[in-house]
Amino acid sequence: MISLDEAVTARLESHGTRFEVLVDPDAALAIKRDEFEDDLEDVIAAEDVFEDASSGDRPAAADLETVFDTTDPLEIIPEVIRRGDIQITAEQRREMQEQKHKQLVNRIARNAVNPQMDDAPHPPERIERALEEAGFTVDPMEPVENQVDDALDALRPIIPIRFDEVIIAVKLPAQHAGSGQAQIREFGDLQREEWQSDGGWVGVLEFPAGLQNDFYDLVNEVSSGEAETRVVKDEDELSTR
Repeated sequence: MISLDEAVTARLESHGTRFEVLVDPDAALAIKRDEFEDDLEDVIAAEDVFEDASSGDRPAAADLETVFDTTDPLEIIPEVIRRGDIQITAEQRREMQEQKHKQLVNRIARNAVNPQMDDAPHPPERIERALEEAGFTVDPMEPVENQVDDALDALRPIIPIRFDEVIIAVKLPAQHAGSGQAQIREFGDLQREEWQSDGGWVGVLEFPAGLQNDFYDLVNEVSSGEAETRVVKDEDELSTR
């Protein structure tokens, strides 16, 4: 379950009775769109249906039966959300907007590169400033993934940017290969790997281009700076970082 501070109220009025439930805002939107796939108990603040959530008053069981044909809260809660309205305060809206703004910036920073600077990643701070300059406003009631394309359209007149994947080959010396490769292979999509005759390990990974600096930091950490890395440009050509 979530805390009351994290929850918003979904409200349905039917047959002269009001029904309210307390739910995570993103989950409520997913339920409305029939896109919710998680455990309902993880995204509600109370396994209960209220007539007035602020006072804790509950509707009569007979009213629940009349409107929902059940008194089971876990069956009723999604119906209240789907058929009712999501109530959010100005403070909740502001907090949701700030949270989704951060998520949007992080998502773009993880995946975007600067094509004018050899596909170097854009720091989150640069994306933040460019979004502000473009006057882009995040919709707190819309999933972040649905706003990425609009954000990129707003950013392109301000900064050179594109989404891309990068493929990097890394070679770990034998003394770091055992534990190091286990961490590195989890960073992205492992395309291929090979154990060397001297005990070293070579792996080729694909991941969002915006994560290159994080990847190099990890490689240096697990190898004490002794690893070799190469950016794979195509099947036949490798260019050293």
